[in-house]
Amino acid sequence: MSQITAEVQVRPGVEADLRELTDLYNHFISETPITFDTAPFTLDERRPWLLSHPEDGPHRLVVARDARTDRLLGYATSSPFRPKAAFGTSVETTVYCAPDAGGRGVGTLLYDALFEALAKEDVHRAYAGVTHPNEASARLHARFGFTQVGLFREVGRKFGQYWDVAWYEKDLTAPGSEPQPQPQP
Repeated sequence: MSQITAEVQVRPGVEADLRELTDLYNHFISETPITFDTAPFTLDERRPWLLSHPEDGPHRLVVARDARTDRLLGYATSSPFRPKAAFGTSVETTVYCAPDAGGRGVGTLLYDALFEALAKEDVHRAYAGVTHPNEASARLHARFGFTQVGLFREVGRKFGQYWDVAWYEKDLTAPGSEPQPQPQP
């Protein structure tokens, strides 16, 4: 067992995580262009997002917590890619690490857990939008087999500046990640 896995617990996100999840996301809203949300969320506003990620199914939330202090170190999600039914086997993934947790392997642990869970689901592709520049996120996605498939130039404006978003794609049907048979109605 590596040092990082002994120090970090990764598990599904639950209601008790809501405050820290909201605080972490609000940090990225207020301090970075990584998300294009521009106004911080209250707990009540963020709760539907939490509840949209159950412990099973293709839309997951996994959290990483410091095993000694129980402090949130980060989270990863798989969410609907688009609302139309034909997109049902595609997910959009995200990963957020606490500012002091970057470069410690937390993002890798989170994506390991997320993609292990998704391997049991009927999911064909994963997509990730990464605001550029963000070399750490680009490296993480490449490490997990994502390839850049597009770049939307100056697609969002935040902090008085336009930002590009690169889109990455991952095939989830590679050997070892075949979808499980689905029960028939």
